[in-house]
Amino acid sequence: MLQLPRELTYRQARSCLVQLRPQVAAFEGAQVPVDASGVEVFDSAALAVLLACRREAQAADKQLVVFGLPQGLQSMAALYGVDGLLGGAR
Repeated sequence: MLQLPRELTYRQARSCLVQLRPQVAAFEGAQVPVDASGVEVFDSAALAVLLACRREAQAADKQLVVFGLPQGLQSMAALYGVDGLLGGAR
C-alpha cells in the first residue's frame, strides 16, 4: 500500500508526486491502494496529488483506491466536486 506523508501542502506536493508516480505505475495488481490516514496537515494540493496519482493509475489501466482520507480532505473533495474521482475514498 502506498503511503501519503503527514504533511501534504503545496510545499511538499511536487516532491511527493515525484515519489508516488513511479510507485503507482509499478504497483502490481488492478488496484493501487493509497493510505491517507497519516495526513494531518494539508491543503488543496493534497487533492491535486491524489488526482495526479489517479491519472497515473488510469494510464496503467489500474484503479486508485484511497483509504483513511481525513474528514477535512473528504469535505474539501466534496466541496470541489472531485470526491467521486478518488476511487471510493474510505
